[in-house]
Amino acid sequence: MDVATSNATAADIERRLRIDLAACFRMVALNAWDDAIYTHFSVRIPGPEHHFLINPFGLLFEEITASNLVKIDCDGNKIDDSPYEILPAAFIIHSAIHMAREDAQCVLHLHTNDNMAVSAMKCGVLPLSNAGMAVHGDVAILPYDAVAVDLEERKRLQRVLGDKNMMLMQNHGTLSVGASIPEAYFRARFLEQACAVQVRALAAVGREGLAMPGPGVTEEIAALVKRQTPHAANALLWPAILRKLDRDCPDYRN
Repeated sequence: MDVATSNATAADIERRLRIDLAACFRMVALNAWDDAIYTHFSVRIPGPEHHFLINPFGLLFEEITASNLVKIDCDGNKIDDSPYEILPAAFIIHSAIHMAREDAQCVLHLHTNDNMAVSAMKCGVLPLSNAGMAVHGDVAILPYDAVAVDLEERKRLQRVLGDKNMMLMQNHGTLSVGASIPEAYFRARFLEQACAVQVRALAAVGREGLAMPGPGVTEEIAALVKRQTPHAANALLWPAILRKLDRDCPDYRN
């Protein structure tokens, strides 16, 4: 469903975003990409208020539903009555991106074993698979020079991400953004797969034993995926994910 449909009310749009963001948490939990109560996702609600939805700190991803997401503003104030708090670092990271990137409606932050391992590699993400080639040229690298606990860190996050749609946060994890929740998830999935393949390949054969793609192939794959992302994510992958969740854990819609 397009949240910008002209016939949809503001309440309809927010409800749709709540359902899709809750679905994203559940799918990440099913993928085993979650980290207990840590890491965080957000989605900006259209409108001049710059409000966004984020996960309540203290809930597992498998517990998140449309109704228990917390709505806050860019100053970290809760807009609705909610018994839940949010992680301060989550507010810093997500408010930074939402304030700087109008096109980044959704922001996903993960730290899995694979992406943390790659985040500690000087080489960054290598084009060792279709997934690695898909993210080529679209991954910023953020050095671990500061902890996201004060507002000044927002400027550094904004500067380093620039116009890219993914970030490798050194010694920490990853960040993916999208013009919609499906697009952000689509990119996070490619980035996670790229990291997993890289960890396994390096463990198996070392850097010297890697087979790299031929000249121009990486750039061709990256351009192809970039063109196809909106349709593939919104029209194909996301409906399939919702069908799975409606079969396996339909309470995410509550």
